[in-house]
Order: sequence, then C-alpha cells, then structure tokens
Amino acid sequence: MDKYREKAAAIARIGDGATIMVGGFGSPGTPFGLLAELERQGQRDLTIIKNDANEAGIGVSRLIEAGQVRRLITSHIGLNKRVVALMNSGELAVDFHPQGILAEKIRCAGAGCLAFLSDIGLHSEITDPGDVIEWRGRPAKVEAALTADFALLHAERADSVGNLCYRATARNFSPLMAMAADCVIVEAAGQVPAGSIDPDQVHTPGAFVDAVTDADLSDPAYGLMEGRYAP
Repeated sequence: MDKYREKAAAIARIGDGATIMVGGFGSPGTPFGLLAELERQGQRDLTIIKNDANEAGIGVSRLIEAGQVRRLITSHIGLNKRVVALMNSGELAVDFHPQGILAEKIRCAGAGCLAFLSDIGLHSEITDPGDVIEWRGRPAKVEAALTADFALLHAERADSVGNLCYRATARNFSPLMAMAADCVIVEAAGQVPAGSIDPDQVHTPGAFVDAVTDADLSDPAYGLMEGRYAP
C-alpha cells in the first residue's frame, strides 16, 4: 500500500491534547517540516516527548513558544533559555529523565512491556519514593514505559510502503519511537520505489509507518542537520 500523504492531511490527524514523540537529538533527526505544519495548524494542549527542546526559535521550541505545548517529557533543555524560562514561570510542565532511561522507557513500550526496573537515580529528586520496590534484596525503581498517540520522524529515504533509512546520527531515537507510537508520520528527504532500499539498510520497517511526506529541505533549520543537507 502506498503510504505517501500530503503533509497537511497527515498532520491534521493530530488533535488537541495528543501525546507526540518527536525524533531528533538536537537538530539531527528533528522533523522540522512536520513540526512547522503542526504549528501552522495550531493544535494545542500537546504533550511532547523528545530528547531535548531544540534551540530557541526552531523545531519543538517554536511549538512551546507558541503556547501549544502543555507538557514536555525530555532529557535536557539547557540549550534553550526560552524554554527554561517558561518552565520556571510555571507556564510549561517539564518531566526530566536521564537520557538512557528516556530511551529505554520508549523502547520498552515498543517491545510491549509495561515497565522495567532500574537503580538509576534512586536517591535523587527524580525518583518518587512510591515507585521504589525491593527486588531480590535490592531497591529498584519501577520505570513505566512511555507510549504516544503519534510519532513525528525525519528519514533520509523512504520507499512507497514506508520502509525507512536514517542518515548517520540522525537515526537516534527514531527507530524506538516508531515502535512505541500508535501512528507514525515521517518526512523523508528522498522517496524511492518499494524495494529500492537494500534490506540491510532498512532501519525502520514499513509495518511501523502510517504516512510518509516530503521533507522541505529549503527550511533553514535543515542547515543544522548532520551532513548539511542541500535544498
């Protein structure tokens, strides 16, 4: 089945109050075009799950600055003073998780598990005492899996049935998020016929992908991507 969709129609599936995973580690792998369309359409009260908040004025930060995001679940926001200010003022709720824990919470959901046990941060402010149990004589924190209604991802190539190939470090969280979200929308820098991607180069199988759109690489934000894409 051909999974190509117009960007506006794909993003229109997202409603107010949705929980959305967003690929990217800083700029590499961030689906700037999909986020720009989400900003344009104006969905609100969103929960965003992303490793970081991007830099001020681009990507996820634009949604936050526009008041469309209610909660951010993330690893760090230290590179974005605007988002830090919104958190400190109480205008944005932020849940922090150590980076590896965040990745595993997403992976765990994609594997069909409800939670996993960890000893990371047991005696710190990131741990609610109610989440600590004893496991085989040792204290352990119960880390709940993270799911989402949607995942927005950026791929280097996609074929017509949704098989994806990411570019270098732009892969980061995307394969995990593709497995953990109910609906996966992808922007691809290049689209090719089904079967054109070598099976060994398929990083996310098409079975996990619901819609593929074109990435508009004329957006200046893509200049920050790994590899310096040319329009």
